This record gives sequence, C-alpha cells and structure tokens, in this order.
Amino acid sequence: MSKPSKSNLKYKICSLLSLFFMLFFLFPSFIHADTSLQGYKEVFQDSPIIPFLNKKESSKENNKEQYQRLEDVKVVPGGQSIGVQLETKGVLVVGHHQVKVSEGAKSPGEAAKINVGDTIVEINGQKINHMTDIKPIVDNSGKENKKLQIKLKRGDKMIETSLQPIFDKKEKAYKIGLYIRDTAAGIGTMTFYDPKSGRYGALGHVISDMDTKKPIDIKQGSIIHSSVTAIEKGDNGLPGEKQASFQTQEKRIGNITKNTDYGIFGILEKEVNHEKYEEAFPVALSHEVKEGPAKILTVVDGEKIEEFDIEIISSVPQKSASTKGMVIQITDPRLLELTGGIVQGMSGSPIIQNGKIIGAVTHVFVNDPTSGYGVHIEWMLEDAGIIKPESNQNAA
Repeated sequence: MSKPSKSNLKYKICSLLSLFFMLFFLFPSFIHADTSLQGYKEVFQDSPIIPFLNKKESSKENNKEQYQRLEDVKVVPGGQSIGVQLETKGVLVVGHHQVKVSEGAKSPGEAAKINVGDTIVEINGQKINHMTDIKPIVDNSGKENKKLQIKLKRGDKMIETSLQPIFDKKEKAYKIGLYIRDTAAGIGTMTFYDPKSGRYGALGHVISDMDTKKPIDIKQGSIIHSSVTAIEKGDNGLPGEKQASFQTQEKRIGNITKNTDYGIFGILEKEVNHEKYEEAFPVALSHEVKEGPAKILTVVDGEKIEEFDIEIISSVPQKSASTKGMVIQITDPRLLELTGGIVQGMSGSPIIQNGKIIGAVTHVFVNDPTSGYGVHIEWMLEDAGIIKPESNQNAA
C-alpha cells in the first residue's frame, strides 16, 4: 500500500486543527447561551405583571409577538366595578390663588403666566414628582430671595419661566399662588381582559382632571376592586352616578400604563373573578355591528355583575378611530328603575351583541339619560396592545 503524500497529510492535519479550534471556542458559548436563557425565563415567569402565562411555556412561546391576528382575538368581557387611582407626570396646576401682601394681594404663578392645565415637571433643575417636592424648594428660594426657574409641560410643548415666591404673613410661609394636584381617583367599569397576556381595557374614554377638564398625563396608576354602595338616579339635565367604595392598594388588581381617548389600559396582576362569563368571547368590528337589541354588563349593587337589555340605535362603520361610534339606549325596565339610564361610573360597561363583544358604554346624553354613546371595541383593542392599528384598518 502506498504511503500518503505529504500534501494529503498536511490537509488532514489542518482539518483536525480547525475542528479542534471550533469545538474549543464555540462550545462554551453554546453552554453560556443556554444558561442565560434559563435565567431569563425564571425572572420573566416570576414577574407579577404577567400572571396568566403558563410557567411550562417554552422560550419560543414566551418570545412570540404580543399582537394577535384579528380573526384570533378573543377576550373575556368585563363588567366589574373598579376603583381608579392615577399619579400625574409632574404636578398639575388646577388654579390660581391670591397671596396677601402689604400692598394688597397677588398670585406669583399667574404673574409668571403659568396656566391652569400646565404641568410643573422641573424646578431649579430638580424633577418634580409630587406636591411635597415643591415646598422645600420654594422655602429655600424665598429665604435666599431668588427666583424659581420652572419648566412646564403645556400640551405637547415644554415652556420655561421664572417665578419669585412671596411671603404670606398670615400663614408665615413662602407661596407661589398656585393650586396644584398630583393624584386623581374615581370609579368606572372594566370592559375586557385578555386571559393570555393579562392586558385589559376599561372606561372607554379618557380620564380628564375635574378642574382643568384636560386629559391627565399619567406617570403610573392602579385599578382596584370596587363595591357599589348606592346609585344616584339620573334625570333630564342631571346625570346620575354610582357611589362606590374601594380600599387603596389593598385590593389592587392591576396597573395603569395608558390614559387615552379610548380608556385606561394596563396589565392585570391578579386573576379577575367573573360569575357571569369565564370564557373568552370573539369581537365584532364596527362594520359588523347591527342596529337592534344588545346587552351590557355592569354592577348596580355590591360587586355582582348583571346583564341588562339595550338597543343599538345607530352604528357607524369606521376606518379611523373615533370615540363616538354608536348611539345606544337603555331599554331594560329594571335598570331604568334603578338608575334612570346611563350614569357616571357605568363607563366601560361592555356591550355584547350576537355572542360578540362590540364595544363599551362611554357617554350619557345629559338631556336624555336613557341614551348615550358607545365606542367600538377595535379602538380599545389597539390601545391595549392586543391588535396592531393597521390590522384593524385592513379588516374594515
């Protein structure tokens, strides 16, 4: 048998060396990648903000895109009464007040052209998160006779101004002549939640500040279990309202990450009980909604969700987002007797027609509390992050 040539021998040696280097350098990186992935899965699965994921899901399933195809969307209808607590981004200016001085009275804030509805986000380079952040800064500037350098958010614009605190002799403190607020609270109704991701939608309309009437730019917020204690019946020219109680944080069921024209949205942190419906429902888009009978789910006593008859008076197929897509009328005799129609706190009550969720109650007609507006469900699904905006437009 002939001996192998030198060139063949060199080729085999080079091949073996290449294989050795590949195994030496690449194999440890494979082990490291696998270990890192396991660590990531543990942290991800232990996080309380996504409680509905099965802990046995593979990493491939965990990394699926959050959005669903329209034809696959199924969500559980709500109807639960919820307490809502919001913290603003910065401190909201809700009014001016006059500070008494020797020559009369004046408002430094008004003189500095700070408007109602502005948000104070920074003073003297320090970020402002709460009302309590402001007093020590004002005191120091007043004692040193220095002007405050204030950064404001007005709509989409950032504005800078300066303000000189003045000493209120009666209260013996430096004042800036502004009424401010950093939190808001109220009640409403949950519309739906996605049992897979825990994403939810509620209210069906934006939360605005009661004094400024402007949408609240939120930093964070909570939704809380709420119990309806009484109902003030509505009448022509005078909307009624639900009266409810909720305990701060103790019964928190989820966070609030968005406050938009179509409601509040976030992630559930606890499973929500629903004695009426546990299974997920398909959704109907605006062009599928029909004039005629439908039902709403809402609470009128305690925490019990009940079903009531309504009529869809009109529905407009929509290719672009709108908050008032449907006109609805309460027809259920018992609900009319209890509430007079649509009342404050009922916003977000899901509307169901032909076994599908079609939208939510949003507004009442002041001169006819039996009637009001509803929002189509697709716009809430978009803001909840369940469907992509373009997928809804293509379907319509």
